[in-house]
Amino acid sequence: MGSEGPSVVTIHVTGFKKFHGVSENPTETIVNNLKGYLQKNGIPKGLVLGSCNVLETAGEGALPELYKVLESAMVGQDIESSNPRRVILLHLGVNSGATRFAIETQAVNEATFRCQDELGWKPQASDD
Repeated sequence: MGSEGPSVVTIHVTGFKKFHGVSENPTETIVNNLKGYLQKNGIPKGLVLGSCNVLETAGEGALPELYKVLESAMVGQDIESSNPRRVILLHLGVNSGATRFAIETQAVNEATFRCQDELGWKPQASDD
């Protein structure tokens, strides 16, 4: 005890590119500028920015980049260790009709969008 050292938390941040009705996605701006902001203003002790990625705003189009983020978050993860790595996956989303910020602890994409995504897919939930 005591030799483990301070606990480090690694955060991987994702946001979305533009999508229908939102030509300039604020999450893309935040993600693209986050590293520079933290370099300039500092980052809290024990916190590490693992990655910042902007995902395609499309059902299947976001998957390859998302898998890369998940893989990099899991590299070196040892569940049996007495001091396992702590990883936070933070995704910034946009609700174009929202009037304030909201924090979700869990989000579900039920695939019932009103319009097609940026790659032309218009998901519809099945009636099963």
